Amino acid sequence: MTAAPGIEALTVGRVGVDLYPEQSGVPLSQVSTFARSLGGTATNVAVGAARLGRRTAVLTKVGPDDFGGYVRDALAGFGVDPRYVGTAPDLLTPVVFCALDPPDDPPLLFYRLPTAPDLTLTAQDVPWDLVAQVPLLWVTGTGVSVEPARQTQLDMLAHRGRPDSAAGRWTVLDLDWRAMFWASPEDARHEYGRLLENVTVAVGNRAEVEVAVGTSDPEQAARRLLECGVQIALVKKGAQGVLVATADGMATVPAQRIKVVCGLGAGDAFGGALIHGLLSGWDPVRCAEYANAAGAIVASRLACADAMPTIDELEAMVSGRARHEEVR
Repeated sequence: MTAAPGIEALTVGRVGVDLYPEQSGVPLSQVSTFARSLGGTATNVAVGAARLGRRTAVLTKVGPDDFGGYVRDALAGFGVDPRYVGTAPDLLTPVVFCALDPPDDPPLLFYRLPTAPDLTLTAQDVPWDLVAQVPLLWVTGTGVSVEPARQTQLDMLAHRGRPDSAAGRWTVLDLDWRAMFWASPEDARHEYGRLLENVTVAVGNRAEVEVAVGTSDPEQAARRLLECGVQIALVKKGAQGVLVATADGMATVPAQRIKVVCGLGAGDAFGGALIHGLLSGWDPVRCAEYANAAGAIVASRLACADAMPTIDELEAMVSGRARHEEVR
């Protein structure tokens, strides 16, 4: 498969169709109408970065159904290159129902059985030249939860090698811990360890870093991630902000204060803005400030891809609050 010229960021992993209740605070059994949106972590991250002016593409798969066509059309509409969206002929495009109860951490109901198309990625689906050359490659923990996607993603990282971030080239791991996709946390930790050997940036919340490196303490987890060889570790602390750690030290970027409408997609918006910051050559703290702002904006809205902020919206939010606080 040939590489598309000009792509700045390639994300790899989950895609689907999200269905959001139009009635908040009630169980799914009592919801009468739903709103449809493009979904999936890797997909939303690519959309978030594209909304900020970046040229992005997604490596994933859908089913041969109408929802698969919707995914491709929606990606193109958001400015994301859909040419690396393959088709798994015997599977259906995943659908995810979101219950807005509680709104800050909405439970998800995944329809991805017997397996999701994005977990059937093989070497034949991969644009190897692009993987080697793209300025930023974004992978997820979910992408190594089962075969054949596990070996495919590991082979992609080995093919790329750990790039030189000083030259503006990055490989980012979104830990993306979803218990329902794994046999056990121990299995996930083993696979996370293999991923961390080949990435320059690691991103996760307290629960995700605990699975990855055995502790939910942000500072201790960040140190362990750095010991694995990553150059930037970002540990999300919820209302306490996000910890940014490098070999030069640690700092906490405070959280934005907003009224939460739906927490789903906030982490993906964080990722999209992080991509923009890394590709812009910003220092890690500034990247985290804009990423935090992006997550807050999406949490204050309903939907994921459709809710991704513009650069003007990020500038307005970032300019309205204090700078980071040093961790002692």
